[in-house]
Amino acid sequence: MRIASRISNLGTETAFEVLARAKALEAAGKDVIHLEIGEPDFATPPNIIEAAKRALDEGWTHYGPSAGLPQAREAIAAYFNKTRSINKYSAENVVITPGAKPIIFFGLQALIEPGDEVIYPNPGFPIYESVIRFLGAIPVSLPLREENDFRLNISDLEARLSPRTKMVIINTPHNPTGSVLTFDDLSAIAELSHRFNFIVFSDEIYSQITYDAAKHISITQFEGMEERTIVLDGFSKTFAMTGWRLGYGIMPTSLAKVVSKLQTNCTSCAPSFTQIAGIEALTERTLPYVNSFVEEFKRRRNAIVEGLNSIPGVQCRTPQGAFYAFANIKATGMRSQEYAEFMLEKVGVACLSGTAFGSEGEGFVRFSYANSLENIEKAIQRMKLALEERILTQ
Repeated sequence: MRIASRISNLGTETAFEVLARAKALEAAGKDVIHLEIGEPDFATPPNIIEAAKRALDEGWTHYGPSAGLPQAREAIAAYFNKTRSINKYSAENVVITPGAKPIIFFGLQALIEPGDEVIYPNPGFPIYESVIRFLGAIPVSLPLREENDFRLNISDLEARLSPRTKMVIINTPHNPTGSVLTFDDLSAIAELSHRFNFIVFSDEIYSQITYDAAKHISITQFEGMEERTIVLDGFSKTFAMTGWRLGYGIMPTSLAKVVSKLQTNCTSCAPSFTQIAGIEALTERTLPYVNSFVEEFKRRRNAIVEGLNSIPGVQCRTPQGAFYAFANIKATGMRSQEYAEFMLEKVGVACLSGTAFGSEGEGFVRFSYANSLENIEKAIQRMKLALEERILTQ
């Protein structure tokens, strides 16, 4: 069969490729520590699981509306308003999808024309650029620099705006760096959105995972931005529900109708029983579990940052959100891909090259600390010994 030429514009998510390679090594007998995949290692809270069981027993096993069950959309809108300290959204602004990625694809497909320019963070989640290219739009890379704690620089953003700029993608807390945009950052982006008339796509999937003084702020809090913003969020990261495939978008009602129509043509709807479980996830009953997840992530963050900074040639800033450490490995003399492959093959530590997240990721490696403290400490020790041995043999 001849594959359609447009498929060549699609990229991939390297984390799953590295995971597959690491699993193959494990099957061959190698002990591998997984710091590559962005997946909480906690069990889904039991009240959510019980809600899903009840939903199955009650017959929530049939099709639902393409935009999502009305009661689930209402619960999501209420939760979003509460967690973002606003009162702007109702069920009509919500579209529920099987996982959050469809919101990227549907949202951009609904708005972006061939030749439009879309500004995206680099390093950043690779699916952004993939979808931009697939739609025939022009991806415009916005560098996130270590010296600015990997937050976007407003002057860099303004310099990249043009009459063809249709959308700017932001992600806070950020994958892969763990940076968190400030109130002033978001205020400036909102002002530029009004002045230059572009849409903001705000990926807030890690919104509830922040540390220390950092707090998540949604750009939708700023005046008029509810009409200029698509928000992506979901259940995978906050509630340890990656396998449940339950995400959602928050957007103007006119766009929600179009995104729902795209879903009708693609997946029909998200599973009904998982939506019922999602309603339970958003209740106060789940909050103690979420708080315990974040506290444990914080302990792991502190351990991995301290550990990485003890390795010869490695430096790592302290992330303020999500569950990733983005370490500078330039002083090791290795390139990012070389470092990641060396650690997987040599000592069984699976991590991701910074270039998996864009060209600006060269010189960096991403480590997910969604693994136990014991395994993180073991991984640090393995990498330290491997680099010390490498230095001695050079």
